[in-house]
Order: sequence, then C-alpha cells, then structure tokens
Amino acid sequence: MKIAIINGPNLNLLGKRETDIYGNRSFESYIEELKKIFPGVDFYYYQSNVEGEIINEIQRAGFEYDGIILNPGGYTHTSVALGDAIAAIKAPVIEVHISNVHAREDFRKLSHVSGKSVGSIFGLGLKGYQLAALWLLDNAGTR
Repeated sequence: MKIAIINGPNLNLLGKRETDIYGNRSFESYIEELKKIFPGVDFYYYQSNVEGEIINEIQRAGFEYDGIILNPGGYTHTSVALGDAIAAIKAPVIEVHISNVHAREDFRKLSHVSGKSVGSIFGLGLKGYQLAALWLLDNAGTR
C-alpha cells in the first residue's frame, strides 16, 4: 500500500514552534517511526507552506496513492480550494490535526476539508497520523 502524507503551513517547524501545543518532535523523526510500525507501507511525505503547491500535490497523489493523510494546517479554515481538490481525486483523504482545533479559537472550528474527507482526527498529537494510516490499511479500496 502507498500512503501520501501531506502537511501544510508551519508544520515544517514541528518540534520548534509552540511546543506546548505541538510537542517537541520533528515530523521527519516521526515518519521514521511510522515506517517501522507499518513496514509494508510505502510512505511518501510532502510539506509546503504554499496553498497552490499543496493543491498540486493533492491532485498528483490523489491518482497515484492508495490514500492520503492530510494536515492542512491553517489552510483548513480558509481554503475552499483544498476541499475542492479533495473532492476531485480518487484516493480517500483523512484529515489530521495534532491539536484539538475545536478547543482553540473559534475560527479554527470551521474546516473546508472535513466534509470532503472520509474522516477527521483531532487533538491526538502525532498519534493521529498512525491512526489514519491504520484506517487506510483496514479500508483500502472502499471509496
């Protein structure tokens, strides 16, 4: 199985920014752990701070991968175009957020991607990516 993980803006700073919210671990070190947990999965990782680049990657990966784990970061709350990109592809998408966006500022409670994704995971830290991968493995080909 091939799973793409696409992270949005500021997630390149995991382990450095707001560690009280996002923890002190880089995503690069975490993806190595995911590869050990799921040795039969071919993980591909992409991160960008640019909305259009994320859309391009969703469109590309959406026809080449069995599933996508997407953390759109702050674009969750502002980008209708990200939701449209998810609706346009074949691969199922699971929305993941490290923090519980519903327990934060009111503007974070709006997601333009939740309704287009097969599911959403909020507030479980980096473990959310593992849970999303597990769901994709258990439900391959159901979309």
